[in-house]
Amino acid sequence: MAFNRLTSSAVLLYDEWLKEADPRVEDWPLMSSPFPQTLVILIYVYFVTMLGPRLMENRKPFDLKRPMIIYNFSIVVFSIYMIYEFLMSGWANGYSYRCDLVDYSSSPQALRMAWTCWLYYFSKFVEMLDTVFFVLRKKNSQVTFLHVYHHSIMPFTWWFGVKFAPGGLGTFHALLNCCVHVVMYTYYALSAMGPAYQKYLWWKKHMTTIQLVQFVMVTVHIGQFFFMKECPYQFPVFLYVIGLYGLIFLVLFLNFYYHAYTKGKRLPKVISCGMSFRNGVYKKAQ
Repeated sequence: MAFNRLTSSAVLLYDEWLKEADPRVEDWPLMSSPFPQTLVILIYVYFVTMLGPRLMENRKPFDLKRPMIIYNFSIVVFSIYMIYEFLMSGWANGYSYRCDLVDYSSSPQALRMAWTCWLYYFSKFVEMLDTVFFVLRKKNSQVTFLHVYHHSIMPFTWWFGVKFAPGGLGTFHALLNCCVHVVMYTYYALSAMGPAYQKYLWWKKHMTTIQLVQFVMVTVHIGQFFFMKECPYQFPVFLYVIGLYGLIFLVLFLNFYYHAYTKGKRLPKVISCGMSFRNGVYKKAQ
């Protein structure tokens, strides 16, 4: 009986909560409920941590050089397109970079921003292929907890962003992330093309700085909100989440930068043995 009451209360709370959602996105793919995406994420986690390694245990690793080149360059093109859409729908077309609220109207620009947010959300599922490639190539040491956590939590949290606040100052970090992905996935595509292209990768050492600048900008931009006298952003909880995320990875990256470039000594164990930072998580370098 108590369980039934608890279930009923949870259902009522869920229904009340969804009343605050943006009705414009209700019929978009995966947006009617958080459960389909949760199922996809659970399948992803199960495959990359258990099923995939088990299936590959007695098999030779796949040669995925060509698919990886195509995949990485595809992410670059997709990221460039999202950058353009984020700029045209607000960040270069009316946003102040301070207290930018979500426009819930049906104007072309507001709908364009909402759809761009959905595209960014969808891209997080595409990027799960990073881990799938690791598993199929039997690079299981690269499938770390932080890596899987990052690829799982991003689409999950962004569902709520698209569902409730597709626009405004909460999307600045997405714009920055797309810019960083253009650089990073270009590097990984060229790297996958073999030793003949190593001469074009002289800027590898600067990717750490680019990542660091990204997290500084995210933290500073979101941090403005807490010092504004008045900013009626519709769902401030998302700003807390973004700020916490940016701050955590800023600290992680400062630690990495200090040990790798400032201190100039052997990297600590957590990032030694050829570890690199990709998409916000440490991975063993290829």
